[in-house]
Amino acid sequence: MQDILLQPYTLSADIELNNRILMAPLTRCMAGEGLVPTQAMVDYYARRAEAGLIISEATIIRADAQGYPNVPGIFTAQQIQGWRKVTDAVHEKGGKIFCQLWHVGRVAHPHFFGGEVIGASAIGIEGTVPRMRELTYQTPRALSLEEIAQLVEDYAKAAENALEAGFDGVEIHGANGYLIDQFLHHSANQRDDIYGGSAQNRARFALEVLDAITDRIGAGRTAIRVSPGAYFLLDAGDEQDTETFDYLLAELNKRSLAYVHLGIFDDSMTFDYLGGKASAYLRKHYQGNLVGVGSYTPEQGAQAISEEAFDLIAIGRPFIANPDLVAKVKKGEALTPYSDEMLQELY
Repeated sequence: MQDILLQPYTLSADIELNNRILMAPLTRCMAGEGLVPTQAMVDYYARRAEAGLIISEATIIRADAQGYPNVPGIFTAQQIQGWRKVTDAVHEKGGKIFCQLWHVGRVAHPHFFGGEVIGASAIGIEGTVPRMRELTYQTPRALSLEEIAQLVEDYAKAAENALEAGFDGVEIHGANGYLIDQFLHHSANQRDDIYGGSAQNRARFALEVLDAITDRIGAGRTAIRVSPGAYFLLDAGDEQDTETFDYLLAELNKRSLAYVHLGIFDDSMTFDYLGGKASAYLRKHYQGNLVGVGSYTPEQGAQAISEEAFDLIAIGRPFIANPDLVAKVKKGEALTPYSDEMLQELY
C-alpha cells in the first residue's frame, strides 16, 4: 500500500512532486546571528531532499514576529542569501522546498525585538517562552487598521523574498495559535471593526494576506496551513469558529492554491463543533489539494491517501530521526524511532 506514497504528484501547473511524502515544518531554533540560516541548516535540509516537498521551519516575516530563540527570518538581505544556500542544496539533489511564512502575534516576546507584542485583540495567553522558560508571555496590544494593512504588505514582501531566495513557493502559517489563527478564532478575536464580529470579518485578514501573496507570486506557488480545531494556545472553540472556517474554506475553494495543510499535533483528536476530526472537516469543505498531518506513520499516511482522506501526507518528527525516510519507505525498511533527545542536535 505504501506505493501510493511514492507516486509523482502534480501540485499545480508550476510544480510537480517526485512523491506524496512532505517533510512537515519543524522548528529547530538553529539560525545564526541576525537570524540567518547556517551551514548546518543547509546540510540538514539537503539530507532530506528526497521528500516530495520540504516545508521549511517556520520563518518570521519581520522582527516583531519572533517568539522563539534562533528562528530564521526572511526579511533581510543576509537572511535571503542564507536561505539561497539551503534552496540551492535542496535543488541540487532534485528536491523542492516551500518557505513557511510566520508571525506569532501574541506569542511573541519583546526580549527578541525590544518592542510591543501585537495581536488581533488585547487578549494574552499564559505560560512561558519555549527554551527560555524565564520569559513569561505578555498581553498584546490590538493591531490598528493601518498596522494590519502593513502586515499584509509585509507578508507579501516576505513571499517575494522567498522566491528571491530560491524557494519553489510559500506556505502561509495560518494555524497553531499564531497571528492569522488568532484572527480566525473568536476567543482570541474580540474586535468590533471590519476584522471581527462575524465569520467574514474574522476571515478577512487571512484572505487579504493570501490574496496579496498570490498577486505577487501566483496561486500555484502559494499554500496555507489552518487549524479549524482550537489549538493549545487558544480557548476552547465553538460554533462561531465553525462559521468562520466554513466561510474561509468556501473562499479558498475559489482560489487555485497549491494546497491547504492541516495544522494539528495529533489527528486522532475530535472537535464537537466540527463534527469530529479536523481533517475530515477540511476534506468535506475543501476541494483542492489537502495535506494531512498529525502523528501519522508512512503506513497510516498511505492508508489515509488510499481512502482519499488526503492527497498528500506531511511527516514531521520521524524525518528528524530518519533523514533517509523516503528511501526507507521505498525499501520497506523500519524507521528509526524518534526521541525528544534528538531535538538537541541538528541531524
